[in-house]
Amino acid sequence: MSPKLPKGPQLSLEDPQTNAERVVALMLTRDGFSRWLGITVSNIGPSRATCTLTVRHEMLNGFGVCHGGVTFALADSAFAFASNTQGNVAMSIDNQISYPAPAREGDVLTAVAREESGTDRLAFYRVEVTNQAGTLVAIFKGTVYKTRTPHLPETDT
Repeated sequence: MSPKLPKGPQLSLEDPQTNAERVVALMLTRDGFSRWLGITVSNIGPSRATCTLTVRHEMLNGFGVCHGGVTFALADSAFAFASNTQGNVAMSIDNQISYPAPAREGDVLTAVAREESGTDRLAFYRVEVTNQAGTLVAIFKGTVYKTRTPHLPETDT
């Protein structure tokens, strides 16, 4: 007899979109940092995520532009949501970011994360962060290690 798994949202083997939405909803309940920054998830799907953030005054650095750490955090959150949509926990093992243009107070930043390639254990993502005018303000690249640990139980029996 198999052990009884906790009740809660379940993965559907037939619907990857619903699975992605359920996993990200669960992640958001546990992600106080993204909520604290004001990050919202505006689009989610298998191996992709779109997140937004409005740059506030307290996010500016000593030069009066958005601190690179804030932009990095937005890109990293989009990367985390996108890379975990397949159902199992995926952990970042490497990432880097470039800043081709500054973000300013009041800018609405949008991070779009997409898987570029992957295997059964690794996946490579690119995240582009743009402002409300469509100006590219950051390019983030990240690699995740795919664990075998599920986010949600497949059954509750």
